[in-house]
Amino acid sequence: MLLIKKSSILIFQILLLFCGSLLVFNSALAAKQKIPGTQRPYTINNRTYYPLPTADGYVESGIASWYGRDFHGRPTSNGETYNMHNITAAHKLLPMHTMLLVKNEENGKKIVVRVNDRGPFIQGRIIDLSYGAAQKLGLVHSGTARVTITALGEVQNRNSQGRITFKRQADLRSGEYFVQIGAFLQKYNALELQDKFAKDNHKVVITKAKIKGKLFYRVQVYVGQTLNNARRSEIALLNKGYNGAFIIAR
Repeated sequence: MLLIKKSSILIFQILLLFCGSLLVFNSALAAKQKIPGTQRPYTINNRTYYPLPTADGYVESGIASWYGRDFHGRPTSNGETYNMHNITAAHKLLPMHTMLLVKNEENGKKIVVRVNDRGPFIQGRIIDLSYGAAQKLGLVHSGTARVTITALGEVQNRNSQGRITFKRQADLRSGEYFVQIGAFLQKYNALELQDKFAKDNHKVVITKAKIKGKLFYRVQVYVGQTLNNARRSEIALLNKGYNGAFIIAR
């Protein structure tokens, strides 16, 4: 009788352990499923990009380019079919469906576009416009132009002509921003670069990442709690010769 009782208790404990493990697994799976695929880190040309969790207060100036017929009819990063005549854009980090006010600083023209793709993956370019958007901004023939992009918030009102105006988000949400300045297969190279920046009182961390089966040691410099500060630091590091420098938000 005592043996039967002990067996029953053991079976009960095993069942509890199994149910607990199943609950943890399902919770982790559910948490993972809540993050859209377009918001997960992705790697292009051995460089990993970390999409921003929000577009609130995002303002950036830089070079815009456009893409057209070669991509017409192909799927975009969010699964839509790219139509070169629509008013859309590609951005490396902003959430999909972010509405952006794009101003061509060279001719003063403005347009509102929707982000539905990732890119451009060329150093120094901040946005890739659809052919239709590039036409309206007057940069088809030049190919590129200096622009300012501003993330727009919710619809504020609609005027008598039916034109929608948006409320601009006030400030960037605070966070932890780093600029990655190097990625090495040999750890001692990463430690050497970390030591170089640490001597100038910079906070530097080394993280690991597996890319195509190879383990990389990534050196990242802390650059503050706002994206604007991070952008300035990124540009300064690029100007100092760290050509692969890019921002990471945590």
